[in-house]
Amino acid sequence: MKPTLTLITDLKQRGLLDEFIVQWTGEFGRLPITEGSDGRDHNRHAFSTIMAGGGFKAGHIHGATDEFGYKSVENRVSVPDLHATILRQLGLDHTRLNFTHNGRPERITDPEVTGARVVTEVLG
Repeated sequence: MKPTLTLITDLKQRGLLDEFIVQWTGEFGRLPITEGSDGRDHNRHAFSTIMAGGGFKAGHIHGATDEFGYKSVENRVSVPDLHATILRQLGLDHTRLNFTHNGRPERITDPEVTGARVVTEVLG
């Protein structure tokens, strides 16, 4: 965690934190339990991320898991929601951003299917 704090502090001191987004996210969450003896199992129901700079609220905590840490129960943010929010901060409209896949246009967040939305509550 110290390197992350150092990076954020350095960007802030140089006046660059408004221009840069710092994101620290794991590939997925971890369950508070394990079914085996070789570490904790993956958790697709909850994950944590740190967002700094680029218009994100400083010191804001958004959402919570149940008391066991198993699933999101408050202010849930899906991965497509997170992508939509970051894209907005980069000046891109996630509902219009297309790429060609197998010869047809697709959208990163696929909002009609995923319900992706910009999470304005985390923005300053």
